[in-house]
Amino acid sequence: MQDRTDLPDLPAQSGPPNHDRHSSTRFPVAVDAALRAAGWEPGRWDIRQAEEWADALRSHASPAGHQHAVFPAAVEAWAEFGGLVITATAPGRQIATPSVRIDPLSGLHLARTLGDLGRALETEVAPLGEEGDAQAVLAIDAEGRIYSIDHTGDWYLGPDIDGALATLVAGIQPERLISG
Repeated sequence: MQDRTDLPDLPAQSGPPNHDRHSSTRFPVAVDAALRAAGWEPGRWDIRQAEEWADALRSHASPAGHQHAVFPAAVEAWAEFGGLVITATAPGRQIATPSVRIDPLSGLHLARTLGDLGRALETEVAPLGEEGDAQAVLAIDAEGRIYSIDHTGDWYLGPDIDGALATLVAGIQPERLISG
C-alpha cells in the first residue's frame, strides 16, 4: 500500500451519525428487518460490552509491538451493534450478501494491517467485525467511515455504520480504495 489512499467523493463525517436512535425509518426496510432478526432494536446500547472490547484491544500488542487504535466512533458502533450476526433475507442487488458479525475481537491479531490502512488513509482505524466466515475484516475509522479488507484489496463500504450495513445487507458492490 502506498502513502495515500483516496476515498470516493462522499462527505466526511465529523463523528458518529447524528440520528434519532428511536426512529423506525433510520434504515431501509430490508436492512431494518435483517437487523431486527439479528436482535437489534432502536435504543440498543451495550456500553459495558463495548468498553470491555476497547480494553481488550488497548491491552493487546502484536509480537512486533503494533497496537490497536480505540476512539469514540468505534466504541459507539460496538455499543449499538456489537455481538450481532446480521444475515440478509433477500439476494443482493449486485453481489452476494455476506453474513456480518460485529465483534471487534475478530480483528484482534490485525493491528499492523489496520495500522497500515490508517496510515494510508491518514486517520486511525479500528476493527469492527467480519464478513462471512472470516472472509473479510470490517474496520471503522475515527470519522466513522467503514471499510472491508479481504484478500483482493481494501473496500469502502460507507460514510458511517448505517451506510455500510445498507451496502452489505443489500448486496451493493462497494468501492475499491485506490492507492495513489
